[in-house]
Amino acid sequence: MATANPYKMFDAVLQRKQTLSPHMMRVTLAGPMVREMATWAPDQRVKLFFPAADGSPARLAHSDDWLARYRSMPVAERPAMRTYTIRHLRAEQGEVDIDFVLHGETGPASRWAINAMPGESIQIRAPDRRFSAQDAGGFEWKPPQALKQLLLVADGTALPAALGILDELATMAQPPVTQAFFEIDSREDALPVPDWPGLSVEWLIRDHGDAGLLMVEAIQRADLQTSASKSCEVLELEEVNVDEEILWETSESANDGFYGWIAGETVAVMSLRKYLIQERGIPRESLNLMGYWRYNKVGG
Repeated sequence: MATANPYKMFDAVLQRKQTLSPHMMRVTLAGPMVREMATWAPDQRVKLFFPAADGSPARLAHSDDWLARYRSMPVAERPAMRTYTIRHLRAEQGEVDIDFVLHGETGPASRWAINAMPGESIQIRAPDRRFSAQDAGGFEWKPPQALKQLLLVADGTALPAALGILDELATMAQPPVTQAFFEIDSREDALPVPDWPGLSVEWLIRDHGDAGLLMVEAIQRADLQTSASKSCEVLELEEVNVDEEILWETSESANDGFYGWIAGETVAVMSLRKYLIQERGIPRESLNLMGYWRYNKVGG
């Protein structure tokens, strides 16, 4: 029976690995099923399933009740599930690229990326090409048609999506004025970016400092020339307990042509949320504010 779910489980194997920088690796996954995969935006999210604690590879059901079955599995046999971004999809070749932030053997995803060998199996929960972007969702890059100014802020975890956004903008006849601030672990982690008049990219080298601090400092000196800036109205923001809730607030409109896409460590994004809205007067509706991870919490 045909499924009405725009996402489905894809079986794939590790095709190859490419070291992009000291802390970033590109993994190419391949298989016949990948020909049926879709990606609808440069920040398209997918779920990857890594070997369980007992070392067994993921073999999850291809049915719509996969999540219930997943949760019913003994913990030691349950594949580790993590969210990643599609960096490139070559559906006609049955290949998809996923960029991993490497942080040693501290989590199942980083450990797998470091140690996995070509031919090892993996599963991906991703959009089915038979459905539309509106049906599938799983992305927040929805800029206004009259985009004039973009603020792009990301740390290493959100860098694949942010670089994908720059790649997409570079194909436009007239890309918007764009200020990009990327916080990375070391100078060697700076990756190639496209170029156009009006694009400014600043690499913020953390060098063992607190996660997100440099992003906050950089935005406080950024030149944000929006019609909403310096508003006399101070908006009251609902508090988000980042220890218990996910900070994930998405854009609804951007009437003045300004658009912000901000993702990274949750506390840093929370600080940027307060600064941009309450001190710079930028409408909440013009911002995507996404906490990708939480400092000092178990991750990938």
